[in-house]
Amino acid sequence: MGVRPTNFARARVVFALSLLILSAAARASAQQAAAALPAEKVKEIEALINAEMARQKIPGMSVAVVVGGQLRWSSGYGLSDVENNVPAKASTVYRLASVSKPITATAVMQLVERGRIDLDAPVQKYCPAFPLKQWPVTTRQVLGHLSGIRHYKSDEEFNSTRHYGSINEALSMFKDDPLLHEPGAKYTYTTFGYSVLGCEVEGASARKFADYVRENIFVPAGMDRIRVDSVAEIIPNRAQGYRRTAAGELINSPLADNSYKVPGGGFVSTVEDLARFAAAVQSDKLLKRETLEQMFTRQKTNDGKETGYGLGWGVNTRNGQRIIGHSGAQQRVSTFLHMQPDQRLAVVLMADIEDVRLGDLATQIGDILLK
Repeated sequence: MGVRPTNFARARVVFALSLLILSAAARASAQQAAAALPAEKVKEIEALINAEMARQKIPGMSVAVVVGGQLRWSSGYGLSDVENNVPAKASTVYRLASVSKPITATAVMQLVERGRIDLDAPVQKYCPAFPLKQWPVTTRQVLGHLSGIRHYKSDEEFNSTRHYGSINEALSMFKDDPLLHEPGAKYTYTTFGYSVLGCEVEGASARKFADYVRENIFVPAGMDRIRVDSVAEIIPNRAQGYRRTAAGELINSPLADNSYKVPGGGFVSTVEDLARFAAAVQSDKLLKRETLEQMFTRQKTNDGKETGYGLGWGVNTRNGQRIIGHSGAQQRVSTFLHMQPDQRLAVVLMADIEDVRLGDLATQIGDILLK
């Protein structure tokens, strides 16, 4: 027969457990304090943000930064919903627009590492729903915008409100059109090309595209708010979106259903989740270092001229440092992901208004972080 513990013994156990909990909480608090940006840098960054928002008349913006491969700071400014006076926060959800492309490129390159995709094989090997063209097209060419697959042909197409139930169904918008030029002949930016890449991910992985990226990118990177955009579903903390008329009046953005281009411009996310993606990329959690170096290398046209784009990423240099990133622009948003991988630094900016430029602001914030 067991001996029941005395009240004193139970109290000692509770006290010991309380000490452990308090000690763990203290360590976590100390770690967060150590990871936080110095107050003077936050002050400098906020001054830049406020000045840029005033200059470009931005209603709301969220920002997050990665330093040393870790999310170190995030915040929101202005209003995410002007009509209802809702403040923008770090947890505000925005459309990613074309910053979706590096995510899709990461999925493709994971499958390359696993021997499931050959970069130089015809895309039809993995995406038979995309018809043969007048020239063969490879995955490498599509990743680097050298394929000749067209971009939007009209505002009506760009503002499509039709809902597509799958990536293969969405290919119908462009798949029967001829290539604009021989693949490799020149750089022609294409969101539709990334729809083909999403189709390839499905064919090579035998998984739905959204399921594949969730299981192989979002979960490993700790991204818990990012998801495929939906105009019908309730998405907590979703930002409204705006544009300005020629006279400068702020108006609501038109409705657009991004189901026709999920891999190239159809995710929504917080700045913190996108910062976690950047941190995971820079920490080699998603791809091998040699694979990233491939992605961060400027591609070349058939005549040997370098483009400003790698495999899913814009590639540049500044003051001798590599700058890797991507911008995004569509209805409701302007977005920017700026990375300096050699310094394990990243800046994420999302604004709830169309047609504003965020690249210079991201670079200036990066300069402050490196002081």
